[in-house]
Amino acid sequence: MPFISKDWRSPGEEWVKTQEGWEKKKVLECTAQRYGDITNLNNPEENQQKWSGDGEEGDKSTNEAVSRIPPHCHITIKCTREIAGFNGLSEAVRRLDFSSAVRDVRRFNYICALLELLLHGQRLTHLPGAAQKLLLSMLEQLADQVAQSQQNLNALRALLSGVSALREAERRSCWGRPLGSRALWGHHDHAIARIHHIASAIRIQEPGPEVVPKLHDLPEECIRDILLRLADHRDLDAASSAWSVMSSVCSEQRIWRELVSFHFTNQQIDAAVAKIKEDDKEVEWKKIFHHLRKLYGLREEAQFAETLSLCRHCRCLFWRSLGHPCIADQCPEYRERLREAGGPLPPSPVPPAAFLKFFSL
Repeated sequence: MPFISKDWRSPGEEWVKTQEGWEKKKVLECTAQRYGDITNLNNPEENQQKWSGDGEEGDKSTNEAVSRIPPHCHITIKCTREIAGFNGLSEAVRRLDFSSAVRDVRRFNYICALLELLLHGQRLTHLPGAAQKLLLSMLEQLADQVAQSQQNLNALRALLSGVSALREAERRSCWGRPLGSRALWGHHDHAIARIHHIASAIRIQEPGPEVVPKLHDLPEECIRDILLRLADHRDLDAASSAWSVMSSVCSEQRIWRELVSFHFTNQQIDAAVAKIKEDDKEVEWKKIFHHLRKLYGLREEAQFAETLSLCRHCRCLFWRSLGHPCIADQCPEYRERLREAGGPLPPSPVPPAAFLKFFSL
């Protein structure tokens, strides 16, 4: 059981008993939505039992502060003599409140891409047991969200193929036993079984006759406006095979020209157009798109409605729409130095692959 001490053996962290075990109090400060009892100001006696070492007044002040702190996590970019430390994936996932992000339509695709990288690359088996349990719990919540909303079923199916690969890794033996403890793999088996049960029970229900208008009732202009908002060429290919009207709209040059301008710069587009014009007199924007996609790849951050961002001042990961407590906002002297240096620097977007590099994955 964790202990509280002010001597050299411990930094004096305060711990909280939760449903998933003991967690650091500072980690739970950013997950107040997930643990509703933390922000319960009406029952200080219960809070006093849950928070170790605090009085009633301390609970109230802490809870009021917790409700205002957005999810964020400090990251060690480079270890030096002055700054030494490491980044823990499970702590970062908790502090950034990924469990609540699963139910946010803007951050859903980001969480899916992160889980897909961990599952298909079999990086999940190289993580500590606590991180494995946490990520499988996130996947279970994601499956439950897909079942409730009846959306993003294809994303869930792609993740389930990675779960099957995880089960194959479980069958690998080391001295006659699976890698890891039997209790850990037993927990994984039960979690994977629940996930498959949720996925197999999903039934996409068509809207009833009372729901109007339906997609087939929309004019061609509305269909074109919908397709112009798609950022993935695979969605366009799937839409063209679903309905004859969508097929005719997807064959238009404008659809692919807008997609090209969204993913690539003007210099890249001009070079590709000049090269293709040497062979063909007419410019086919679909051909130009696939040529540029193979040459440069797609903008990874453009595939997500919202990504994590890295503050260049306080080295903090945060969701851009939620913000974070930054030193540039809290310290007047630091703000003055930034103003003299030309102003604050914009945060850097952190795609899923870059996020995993902070943890050597």
